[in-house]
Amino acid sequence: MLEVPKEINSYNTKITILGFDEILIENYKGILEYEEFYIKINTEIGAININGFNLSLKQITDDDILIKGKIESLDLERNN
Repeated sequence: MLEVPKEINSYNTKITILGFDEILIENYKGILEYEEFYIKINTEIGAININGFNLSLKQITDDDILIKGKIESLDLERNN
């Protein structure tokens, strides 16, 4: 049988960090806050908080969002 990775056939949130300059978030639900120094993204697992400088939303689709800038920190707020 062919095995399909679980992230392909589910709505799990996937976060890909590319150095200190890019973050790709897959299966997000919405943008809660957006500032040049802070972005808060809502997902199924909770909120993702991104802190940095010159942050911008470079690519947005229904499923994915690409954030670029000088990323200082990232933290997760788990849903209860």
